[in-house]
This record gives sequence, structure tokens and C-alpha cells, in this order.
Amino acid sequence: MKCWKLCAILAVFTICSVGQINGTRLEEVFRWKEVEYEWPDGVIAKDYKGANNLPLGLDVWRNKLFITVPRWKDGVASSLNYIDLNSGVSSGKLRPYPNWAANTLPVDHEPSATTEGPPRDRLAAASLPKDVESHPASNETIISTFRIRIDECDRLWVVDTGLADILGSPKQFSPPAILIFDLNTDTLLRRYEIPSESIDDDSFFANVIVDADKAACGDSFAYIPDLGAYAVLVYSFKDNKSWRVKHNFFHFDPLQGDYNVAGVNFQWTDGVFGMAVGKPLPDGSRLVYFHALSSTKEFAVPNKVLQNETYSTGSDAYYEYKLLGDRGQNSQSTAEFYDPSTEVIFYTQVNRDAIGCWNTNKPFNPDNQGLVDSDSEALVFPNDLKVDPSGTLWVLSDRMPAFIYKQLDPQQHNFRILRANTKQIIQGTPCDP
Repeated sequence: MKCWKLCAILAVFTICSVGQINGTRLEEVFRWKEVEYEWPDGVIAKDYKGANNLPLGLDVWRNKLFITVPRWKDGVASSLNYIDLNSGVSSGKLRPYPNWAANTLPVDHEPSATTEGPPRDRLAAASLPKDVESHPASNETIISTFRIRIDECDRLWVVDTGLADILGSPKQFSPPAILIFDLNTDTLLRRYEIPSESIDDDSFFANVIVDADKAACGDSFAYIPDLGAYAVLVYSFKDNKSWRVKHNFFHFDPLQGDYNVAGVNFQWTDGVFGMAVGKPLPDGSRLVYFHALSSTKEFAVPNKVLQNETYSTGSDAYYEYKLLGDRGQNSQSTAEFYDPSTEVIFYTQVNRDAIGCWNTNKPFNPDNQGLVDSDSEALVFPNDLKVDPSGTLWVLSDRMPAFIYKQLDPQQHNFRILRANTKQIIQGTPCDP
């Protein structure tokens, strides 16, 4: 009997973790009660509030572990940061990227307020104005970012919401924009402001997925899910333009909007959020996998559909989108990532304090969903994950529901970075080929 089948049987009587059976679990690399920064000259900013800084997104490039800290509340020191992995894992202090100046809020004007009170009904749902007169101090200024993506061409893609103090008195410092950095030189290659006609009243852009080929870096695309207004923004690097794509599959499932995380019960209506670009197909295209946060279903569409502005924005493309299947009850997921070395998609399971997996060569159903790790302490609200080029899975957990609806306990470790080798951690699970 296969190990994962035996584990399922034993789970009736006791808690059975796949990670415990094969001896490979996620390894803790960093943990914080509150995140720490490397302050210039050791001087801490007067307006800094440590308890208001919550890490959310991550990615890895060579010796740099990038970590985002959205401006949920006031007192955030820097939104886009990194840790130098060569400096020793014991420090764990964040360094602003590309520098402090780029992560400092403009003070030479009054930003425009977007709403009178904090959003309560879904993840970071704040109304974004279509016309904003104020702008950042410079093109490199980063107001607030959630998730980021490093592509095969050594570029860092950042979606800046332009919105600060989301849960307090929201202020729109600038329109949402895509920032692309050259990681080899730490310089900004391009800033692209999302057109006002692509922004609805409920729009919120908290993720970015990049479809790039190292042999054709100039012909890359980015897919930016609009979790609040149920659409996907497609951006062409070559043409420096974007278009908005809508589909019924981008909406949330009304039966899957209830969450229970570490004793916090809440309801979200977030639509399309997790996305992943799969392997090249015989015709040269790739499947783009996606799901809504408040859903347990997975869908896919060929990237050539999204990349064709005329076709993707018309009604003829409707049937190009396919339902792959259902992960099972309470398997809502914030993020997913395709690992080319194993052909496995790894994804978070926020209602289960767990990381799941699915081998893309198998049918998408609950029996083929693997559990690579589950931990009610270290994996409380796994928010983001990535796989680096060496085949290492990186995971960030941050207890975000408690941060939003209650308050974090300053005496316990609230944030963690964990990692594992992808080939090792899927051994003994349904994802093992």
C-alpha cells in the first residue's frame, strides 16, 4: 500500500502528517515576533510602529530573499524589502529595496483619501479612485505592495497599489502601477501606471504573475488578478500596454467564503487571486492555472488566449476557459506556484494551516491533492509561496486574520519563513510521480 494511502487510513484514528512519514518537513529559516529593519545609522524613524508591520509576499533571487510589507496601517517602515541570505540567517533584518528613499512616503503634498472607514468584508478591499491627481515623489517610489514576482530574465515585477493605511484612514498617493526592476543593477527599468479605464470601483491588485522566456525577455507578459472586481489585467512588456479580461470563472464561490483561522472567524468574497504558469505545450503555449481565493475549484486557460487582446476581451474566448476540478472542502488558497522540476503546483491552504500540492500530470480531484506539511503553530495563515530556480520551496506565514480583525500577540512568533526541497517534500504524497 502506498504511503499516502496508509496515511489517509491512519488519519481516522490519529493525526497523520505526510511530512512526518517521509522525514521531510518545511524547515524554519526565519521567525519574528515583530519584523526588524536595518535602519540607516541605527536611527529608528519617529513614525515607525513595529506592531503595524506585517510581512506578506516573498520571492528569491540568488542571495536576496525579498519580502513585502503592505501598508495596512500607518507606521510601516518600508514596503519592498530583502534579506541578504549571505549575511547569516540569524539576523533576519529587512533592508529596503532598492533603497530607503524609494520606500519613503511622499510628504510634499496631501494624498487623496479613498474612503471614510476601514474595509471589513474582504482581503484589502478598498475602493480605488479612477482619477488621482497626486503622484509619488519619483518613478521609483513604492507606496504599498503585496506580492511580487521574479522572472527568468532577472527582473523583479512589483504591483504598487499606491494605497497606504488601508485599515485606518486609506490614502491614495498614486494610481496603481507596475514597477519592473533590473536585479543585476538594482535599477528601475519601467513604471507603468494602470489606466483608469481598467480600474473598477471595487478593484484591488494584490498579486502579479509573469509569463517570460529567457530566450525572448522582451516579449514577456504579466497577469494581474483583480480580486475585488473579478477580472485579470494582462500587460504586454513589448507593447507597454494592458487590457482587462473578464470571465465568470474569476468570481468567488458563495459557498466557500467562510474562514476559521486560529480562532478567528471571518467571511471574504475575494475572486481570482492565485495564478501559475505551467510548462510549454506542443503548440508553444502554456496553461495559466488560476483560482479565486474564496473557492476550492481550479481552472485553466491557454496563455495565448490571454495574450491576444482582441480575442481575450471578446465573447468568443469564453469556452477556452476550463474547469479542472475541486480540491475539496476548506482548501481555500491564497497563492499557487508551478515547479518545473517536478511538474507540481504547490499551493497554500489557509483554512488548514497547510501547504498542498498537485501533480499536473494527474486528474484534478481531492484524491490527487497532497499535503506536504501542516502545522497549527508555524503555518497559521500561509500567505505566499514560491519555488526558486534551485528547486527550493519557500513559504511565508503571517497570522494575517488576527492582525486584521483582532491583534497579534507580541509575546509569540507571528511571522515565519520556511523552506524545503520540492523533490524531497513530495515523496510519499499523491504528488510524487
